[in-house]
Amino acid sequence: MRNVLEWLETAAQACPDKLAVADESSRLTFAALEAEARAIGSALAGRVHAQDAVAIYAEKTADVLAAMLGTVYAGGFYSVIDTRQPKVRVEAILAALSPAAVLTDAVHADAAAEMLEGTGYEALPIEDLAASAVNAAALDAVRAAAIDTDPLYCNFTSGSTGTPKGVLVSHRSVIDFIPVFCSTFGIGADDVIANQAPFDFDVSVKDIYSMLCARASMHIIPREYFSTPTKLMDFLCDREATTLIWAVSAMCFVSIMNGFGYRVPTSIRKVMFSGEVMPPKQLRIWQKWLPDATYVNLYGPTEITCNCTYHVLDRAYANDEVIPMGKPFANERVILLGEDDALVTEPGEVGEICVSGTALGLGYLGDAERTAAAFTQNPTNKRWSEPIYRTGDLGKLDEQGNFVYVSRKDHQIKHMGHRIELGDIEAAATGVDGVERTCCLYDAKRKRLRLFYVGSLGKAELAEQLHVLLPSFMVPNAIKQIDAMPLTKNGKIDRNALASL
Repeated sequence: MRNVLEWLETAAQACPDKLAVADESSRLTFAALEAEARAIGSALAGRVHAQDAVAIYAEKTADVLAAMLGTVYAGGFYSVIDTRQPKVRVEAILAALSPAAVLTDAVHADAAAEMLEGTGYEALPIEDLAASAVNAAALDAVRAAAIDTDPLYCNFTSGSTGTPKGVLVSHRSVIDFIPVFCSTFGIGADDVIANQAPFDFDVSVKDIYSMLCARASMHIIPREYFSTPTKLMDFLCDREATTLIWAVSAMCFVSIMNGFGYRVPTSIRKVMFSGEVMPPKQLRIWQKWLPDATYVNLYGPTEITCNCTYHVLDRAYANDEVIPMGKPFANERVILLGEDDALVTEPGEVGEICVSGTALGLGYLGDAERTAAAFTQNPTNKRWSEPIYRTGDLGKLDEQGNFVYVSRKDHQIKHMGHRIELGDIEAAATGVDGVERTCCLYDAKRKRLRLFYVGSLGKAELAEQLHVLLPSFMVPNAIKQIDAMPLTKNGKIDRNALASL
């Protein structure tokens, strides 16, 4: 196998009338999804050449998924652009992509025209492309020339520096990872995947390609439902969702807003979460209401194709415990490197989490310098080429051989002569009754630890508890109670926004 479209085509032949994907208002069977993707691919074939980028400016829908796959039929790779981003960032993404085409749908046509003004691009309507005649000869010629290391998608991440970073991932990496992912967790044709993540976020890769590979069904949850608990819980119940592959923040939204007190989606069998450290007290709410579901902590950055480690929870965790990252997926190697690039093997010793294997991405689009800094030769191997990805995350091994996340390298700070992991402060604060979520920042200029939290407990009471739980040099200098954590477009806590408060 060398192209992800083979999953779609096999499914369309084996179960043409089975539901593949549905959004709020439309549904596509596997046969219909294949037909629409082939029509879009045919319309793009004369405009898009092998390894060209296609930008898609739209919210996630069934038709947008068809456009993504249609791009692949035309021989290109897709990049979905978040419609909530400012024009300056959209322009920066387009400059990095140099797309052969920009697509949009009728709902976003006016917004796309405004965003593209002055860029030299004009958005093509997905609806018109989908109505095109299929050119089988053109599609066959594209497929014959394709190889498995061709790029499949480009996700833009890390806007904190103001420069978008495009992570490019190949067909081969997805083909390597997804069957392992499905078999590890028993995702099959009877599963109903409730898609939470936007299509420009790599969590959605697991939803989309698990659906295609396992011939499951995927239901796209509208973004706005994650601010209305009743609509979200109705959606999960009415669509009889079995599988959730969600960001931690989305799960915390349900537990903090008492979604289960309104309605319980009893069909859910698998709950997988990633992106941030899951607060055990929030997870226990899920476990209380859905005690028979399997819960999995997933870890891994976009650069290694979704995830590299997993931990199936076999018990409840205390408030101040950190749920392990677990063990590597099959065909992925995870190691810890110390400050001197020596291999870290002793339990409790901290090192940078590094990953090797087929799932490694192709690097950063148009940024050789950044790619060379992150995708490097394994320093412990002097005998042959063995690329690793340096995640920038710090981890350690526990006594059972599980990897445990510690913090980002840039969240390890020196304060009052002591080396401190901000994650340790967050874990202690999150474990206090009356505290729901926390985030700790370090103001290097003023030498101050700043803790932000969501919860009902008063600041003075929290400070008192932290003086008991932490050594004095780790107790935050400032504690601020806020109504809700600001989130990035990918659902992670927005530390830059907090720093400005």
